[in-house]
Amino acid sequence: MALAGKTTKTRTPRKTVTKPTTTIKSKAVATVETAATDAKAAPELRKKELIEKVVLRSGIRKRDAKPVIEAMLEELGKAVSEGRGLVLPPMGRLKIIRQKDTGNGQVTVIRARRKAPVDAGLPEPVSD
Repeated sequence: MALAGKTTKTRTPRKTVTKPTTTIKSKAVATVETAATDAKAAPELRKKELIEKVVLRSGIRKRDAKPVIEAMLEELGKAVSEGRGLVLPPMGRLKIIRQKDTGNGQVTVIRARRKAPVDAGLPEPVSD
């Protein structure tokens, strides 16, 4: 039994209405932008500066500290390239998320987690 006289209508698409964003979302966006801005504002720590800071904090001579720091950085680099995570208190726990070999190097994505501030329990720099 077919229904006689009944026609089907085609629907017209509804208009999409954009709702204004809530203040909660705008706060989250502002937080993300602030974090990105803070990360860009801080200059990178170079090896030369790291050696100088270690010398000031420890009070040992630069010629004694430099080979130790370079050896430590080399070992950390090897561990990361092997895909090993690092547990280095008070710096924190570093976990390798993913790695990709490129033509001229390796790209590694690392997640770092810290529980306490870095300065906790460290001696003050030695003054001359």
